[in-house]
Amino acid sequence: MQRITRLMKSWMPFVLLLGIMLFVRTNVGQAAYIPSESMLPTLNVHDILIIDKTVKPDKLQFGDIVVFYPPEEAQLDKKLIKRLIGLPGDTIEITEGKLYRNGVKVEESYIKESMQYYFGPVTVPDEHYLFLGDNRNESLDSHLWSNPFVESKRIIGRAVFRIFPFDQIESIH
Repeated sequence: MQRITRLMKSWMPFVLLLGIMLFVRTNVGQAAYIPSESMLPTLNVHDILIIDKTVKPDKLQFGDIVVFYPPEEAQLDKKLIKRLIGLPGDTIEITEGKLYRNGVKVEESYIKESMQYYFGPVTVPDEHYLFLGDNRNESLDSHLWSNPFVESKRIIGRAVFRIFPFDQIESIH
């Protein structure tokens, strides 16, 4: 019995640390890897970001970079990271290469090039959001899905910090 007690005591710090790490990853934050060019020029392939999982969807703001699961209709079984373009109640339209939100043209300094497609107008339903990549013409995002809206329960968190590559460590806005 003493042997088991000693063994448990020696492993206790490791088990406790592992438990804390799992709690943090599940409820507070986690790292996210950028696998594609859909967020160029803002985020590059192989960037690693810290995601704040404590932010509630109703606290997200237009322009936030968000990690989420796409709608089931998109038939993608992976997490995506895109820019929040449409909040509940917003009407979104893309015409002649420009984004319009609630009838007002949005100046977007972060996009790679103007859009070469038309989209909308669509009105974002309650508790849903609309996302586009910054590399709009090469991004698998809301403008391509039969249901362009992401339910609030499918949102994982907001990108807050780039931690890799080391020479580009910075907060994400």
